[in-house]
Amino acid sequence: METFGDFEIIKILFLATLSFVIAVAWTPLLTHFLYKYKMGKSIRDASANTPVFSKLHQHKAGTPVMGGVLVWVTTFVLAIIFFYLAKLFNVEIFDKLNFLTRAETLLPLGALVVAALIGLVDDYLNVKKIGPRGGGLRMKHRLVLYTIIAAFVSWWFVFKLDFDMLWIPFYGNVFIGWWYIPIIIFVVVATSFSVNEIDGLDGLAGGTLMSAFLAFGAIAFIQGSYNLAAFCGVILGGLLAFLWFNITPARFFMGDTGAMSLGVVLAIIALLTNTSLLLPVVGLLFVIESLSVIIQVTSKKIRKKKVFISAPIHHHLEASGWSESKIVMRFWVISGVTAGLGIMIYLVAWPK
Repeated sequence: METFGDFEIIKILFLATLSFVIAVAWTPLLTHFLYKYKMGKSIRDASANTPVFSKLHQHKAGTPVMGGVLVWVTTFVLAIIFFYLAKLFNVEIFDKLNFLTRAETLLPLGALVVAALIGLVDDYLNVKKIGPRGGGLRMKHRLVLYTIIAAFVSWWFVFKLDFDMLWIPFYGNVFIGWWYIPIIIFVVVATSFSVNEIDGLDGLAGGTLMSAFLAFGAIAFIQGSYNLAAFCGVILGGLLAFLWFNITPARFFMGDTGAMSLGVVLAIIALLTNTSLLLPVVGLLFVIESLSVIIQVTSKKIRKKKVFISAPIHHHLEASGWSESKIVMRFWVISGVTAGLGIMIYLVAWPK
């Protein structure tokens, strides 16, 4: 006899598979649009700002960005379709497959779309070279925009969901009241920009993000947040489809519309499961990538010297002679290990 838990597993696997199939099916339409309207990445020869990167990646010039549209549009469309099928038709299966709920998935879905649209505008400005320093939004403008999203997320948590508790692994829950607002803002902004840093080699961001969403999807399922786990499953299906076309040589790149929005959502899912302190474990590579950039920039300003040949660290490894595929696959392996470690810490340390 089928149990409730069995159906939830089937639901997650079905939605993930459906997401993959739909994303693969409309990829030709997306790639046709991106190539037709010349949404390709421009890499300047011997750039004064990034000479090492420019030399290593000159052969990728013209490859379209905005490939992250594949993931977030597929996720959004599936969520809306099943939500309205459940509302309009009195059919049990539609009601069961609907995973859009106020308590679990409305916030991450809304944040996904808003952050993705900001990233889409940034990608477009970059491609068309509109804006300072070759195109795109300034870093301070991006920081302000994503901080506004994070501030709204913190408001939702505190005033809509009544969250004011932080779980510290191996210690327990701590009630922190208003301090939860700056913590949420920091977690969302830091995660989004850290994920964006790792989006630099074919398949790198897609593969490492899959491990992270798999880990937090598993944690959500263990907690009984089945709709949130299903939401992770849909994103995983979209990421798998993206990865199919992003493996070397990439047909398109993720771009800010994918990396920034998925970073925002990853942070929100960690916050919803009250496991945000596991983010540095599950997303260890995201942390390392960001630290490498911070160290490089700080060293250049203070010491007038570089620590790495090129930053983030995956470009340093590439400049050191590692092949792109070797870096990507080894990072996939590491991300799989850290994802498993995060789940293990949760199972051991979470209050029973």
